[in-house]
Amino acid sequence: MAATDDSLLERYLEGGEIAREDAVAAMKEAMKRMELFPLFCVSSELNMGVQAVLSTIVELMPNAYEMEEVHAFKGAEGDRPVEIHAKDEGPFVAEVSKTISEPHVGDVSYFRIYSGTVANGDDVYNATRGAAEKLNHLSVSQGRDRTEVPKLHAGDIGCIAKLRNTHTNDTLSTKDHPVRLPQIEFPETLVQLAVHASNRADEEKLQAGLHKLHDEDPTFQMHYNPETHETIVSGMGERHLEVTMAKLRRKFGVTAELTRPRIAYRETLKARGDGQGRHKKQSGGRGQFGDCWVRFAPLPRGKGYEFDDQIVGGSIPRQYIPAVDRGIQEAAVRGVLAGFPLVDFKVELYDGSYHTVDSNEQSFKMAGILAFKAVASKCRPVLLEPLDEVDVLVPDDYMGDVLGDLSARRGHILGTEAVEDSEGTMTGYTRIRAILPQAELHLYASTLQSMTQGRATFVRRFKGYEEAPHDVAQKVIAEHAKEKEEELVGA
Repeated sequence: MAATDDSLLERYLEGGEIAREDAVAAMKEAMKRMELFPLFCVSSELNMGVQAVLSTIVELMPNAYEMEEVHAFKGAEGDRPVEIHAKDEGPFVAEVSKTISEPHVGDVSYFRIYSGTVANGDDVYNATRGAAEKLNHLSVSQGRDRTEVPKLHAGDIGCIAKLRNTHTNDTLSTKDHPVRLPQIEFPETLVQLAVHASNRADEEKLQAGLHKLHDEDPTFQMHYNPETHETIVSGMGERHLEVTMAKLRRKFGVTAELTRPRIAYRETLKARGDGQGRHKKQSGGRGQFGDCWVRFAPLPRGKGYEFDDQIVGGSIPRQYIPAVDRGIQEAAVRGVLAGFPLVDFKVELYDGSYHTVDSNEQSFKMAGILAFKAVASKCRPVLLEPLDEVDVLVPDDYMGDVLGDLSARRGHILGTEAVEDSEGTMTGYTRIRAILPQAELHLYASTLQSMTQGRATFVRRFKGYEEAPHDVAQKVIAEHAKEKEEELVGA
């Protein structure tokens, strides 16, 4: 504590006593500078230490009037910075810091007032979204209860229900003085898992509940992966997601299971090839006929799909050529090796034939599908795996262990860099940059925390696709074949 104040440190080194009021004042100033972060061990269930925490908050933590001004942006578009002071006579400015969903009530928005006052029934302006809101039933929260109040002042924390277009991180101000406060920066999620409703009838309730939970907790995120047909939830750790699923069951009556997410592999070609797709069906009356000859060729990574029409002489009528293209693209979605989309290849349609009566678009679409099946398998198809670039911040004492673990996960180390502070002093941390397959990063956050006693952090971002090693590809192909076999048995 003495290290936070030069005069107190000098008194301490000289063997003098530090009065309690001096110590409290020094700690309060250090907290204002964000140099001191008190830690309390309490149990709300056993009511142990709760009173001490509340008393310390009142005595030790600086109130709104003791803090320095907050810098905000004027106008919804952020024209220029302005200073916000905690004064009742200033223009009203508040920020929504949390949103919760309550049964029979709806969304309840919690906000802190940085400047000015607001009364029950006042009209305010959401500068973040450019929308007007009316604050009916202005309240303060006391445990599970909310008590309506006529007015709130600068520094107060209030709550309001059923705002139409206001969410967490929005700034409430006035139409005459619209300002937008800097948004709260939430940490990036570290763990991803797939979520499935235990009862298929609850799928819609599951999606609605997940959206509500995200509104309540921005560090909990969800999205649907169309390639793997899974809903993916992500959070700060396994326990975070488990607690969120328990909340989902308690508040929305939906039981869900968390599983390892599937990896969105892709497939591509490494050689050229050509062949025929011929569809002929006669079942009495008008039949079906479509015939096409195609060439397949690989494209550089990331180029996607190209279709080249080289038909001359009318061997295939112009109106049927797009149908061949659609058939090939439809078949490419299902891939060749393991049911993953085939990408980065070019198709050249160079010949074919048709029947004046039996040919139609559907026939040539089927011919395109058959051509894909005939040719793609001859062009050395390979599996592509998604890669992430990982940036790990690790204490120097654990760098060797982390590097070894990354290498064991088939990681390619891009480099290491000692981290310095703003004054050029070494911090004792090293930044490691590496590229790893997504399949090897499952629950990596938990492993990293365990390996470094919770002192390391990391971020990940998608890098691209590269060819998977042969043994990895064979394992994925075998798993796909087993799943198809189980589906056939189940059907």
